Amino acid sequence: MSDETFMKRALELARRGLGWVSPNPMVGAVIVKNGQIIAEGYHRRYGEAHAEINAINAAPATLKGATLYVTLEPCHHHGKTPPCVERVISSAFSRVVVGMVDPNPLVSGKSIAAMKAHGIEITVGVMEKACRELNETFIKYMETGLPFVTLKFAQTLDGRIATSTGHSRWISGEQSRRFAHRLRSYHDAVLVGAGTVVKDDPELTVRHVKGRNPLRIVVDPALEIPLRAKILRDQDQARTIVVTRPDTLPDKCRQIQSMGIELLPFGDSKTDLFDLKHLFKHLGEQKISSILVEGGSGIITSVLQQRLADRVVAIIAPKIVGNGLSTVGNLGIDYMDSALALTFKKISRSGPDIILDGRMK
Repeated sequence: MSDETFMKRALELARRGLGWVSPNPMVGAVIVKNGQIIAEGYHRRYGEAHAEINAINAAPATLKGATLYVTLEPCHHHGKTPPCVERVISSAFSRVVVGMVDPNPLVSGKSIAAMKAHGIEITVGVMEKACRELNETFIKYMETGLPFVTLKFAQTLDGRIATSTGHSRWISGEQSRRFAHRLRSYHDAVLVGAGTVVKDDPELTVRHVKGRNPLRIVVDPALEIPLRAKILRDQDQARTIVVTRPDTLPDKCRQIQSMGIELLPFGDSKTDLFDLKHLFKHLGEQKISSILVEGGSGIITSVLQQRLADRVVAIIAPKIVGNGLSTVGNLGIDYMDSALALTFKKISRSGPDIILDGRMK
C-alpha cells in the first residue's frame, strides 16, 4: 500500500479529536511494519498523550525498522506532555512520514531536523493539503495569534433572521438546531451580542449533542443583559464572560461579578463599536483558538465590517417572510465588485434546510 493510504488512515484517526483537543491540533498516527498496520493512535484530549505516543504505546512488538505515519510533525517542546520527538527517536523507527510541518514556532521543522540527525529517513508533505484543512483553526492561531472565527446563522430564503415583529423561533428545523449544537462543541468559545440574550435568552450550551460546552461571551457595551439571563445562572454548565465598557453601571457590574461572571472591560464611553480584532487578540492570548459568532445582526455585521471572519456557516430555511430583520446590516459596499467573496467548501441538506459552509476569500 502507498504512503497516501496510510496517511489517509491517520487523518481519519485525527478527526476523532475534533472538539476535544483544542487549542492543540488534531493529530493521528499509524505505525506500519512489513506493509501492515501494527498500531494506531490519535490525540484524544487536551493535556493527554499525543497521537504518536498513543500509537507507540499500542504497538505489540519492537518498532525497529517500522515506519511511523503522522499527520503533523511531532512536537519538540515541553508543554502539557514531554516532547514526542524524543520517544519517536528512541523507538528506532527506520522511517517517519509527516503530513505537514508544525506551524508552531516552538517546533517548525526542529523535530524533522532532529530525526534526520539520528539517521531516520524522513518524508514530508504526504497529503499536505488535507492535513492543513484538518487543522485550519490551529494554523491560523499559530501564525497570527488570533482565533479562527466562524459566523453561523439561520435565515429564511429571503435573508431574514426574524420577522418584522422580531419573532424568530424557529427559523430552522430540529435537525439543523442539533447541527448548531455540534458546531458549538467544536469551538472554544461562542459569542453573541446583548440583543440576542435580551430577546432569546439562550443557554449557548451543547445539551443536544455530546461534547464540550464552549466559553460563552456576550458583547454588551451598555450592560443590557438581564440578571435573570440563563447564561448568568448556570455557571456549572459553562463559563460566561461579559464584555462591556469600563465605565458602565458599577452597581450592576458588582451584581454580575457576585454571580461568578467575569467582566471584561473593553472599548470606551464614546462608542458602542468595539475594536473586535483587539478583543479577539486578547482572547487568543487566553488560549481561545476558535470563536463561533452566533449573532445577532449587529455582531455579524461588525465582524464582517472588520474583516475578521474566516468561515461562514449559513443555514437556509425554505421560508419567506418579506419585511424583517436582515442577517447582515450595511457594510458600506456600493459596487458588486467590492462584495465580500466566499468559496463554498460544503453544501448539504439538513431536514428541510440547506447548510452552506464556506470560507472567506
